[in-house]
Amino acid sequence: MPIEQAPGALELNIRRATPGDLPAIIALLADDKLGQGREDAADPPNPAYIAAFAAIAADTNQYLALVEDGGRVIGCLQLSFIPGLSRLGMWRGQIEGVRIAADRRGDGLGRQIFAWAIAECRARGCGLVQLTTDKQRPEAGRFYESLGFVPSHEGMKLSL
Repeated sequence: MPIEQAPGALELNIRRATPGDLPAIIALLADDKLGQGREDAADPPNPAYIAAFAAIAADTNQYLALVEDGGRVIGCLQLSFIPGLSRLGMWRGQIEGVRIAADRRGDGLGRQIFAWAIAECRARGCGLVQLTTDKQRPEAGRFYESLGFVPSHEGMKLSL
């Protein structure tokens, strides 16, 4: 589906990812300082990516989104719709795995993708949109704050 266009916005298309998109998605995930050390951009894709994609595709509360411009994959993100009992049974939208092609960063694409993702969360009845950001990417934190996200909680992770 096309991303809603603001005056002067880029002409983009967003759609649900397919298994054939895995190499492009993995390449985006690997194309930064942190991703280079933790992703495997080999082709064909590592079986772990194939299994993860299958699990995401089978879950109706997951949306792995792909952003295209002229048929070229230039961005991706994963939306998770999370039911909860707190806050009167409120649903949350979780945004993860946001990546923009290196040659397209800084042209307003991120703002458009987030506008789309937030609209999707609203359409699914979410009362809150949340995300995590790596502390090694301070520029990402500043970007999210410019969109209205507030660093209200301290996130923690435990590697297993």
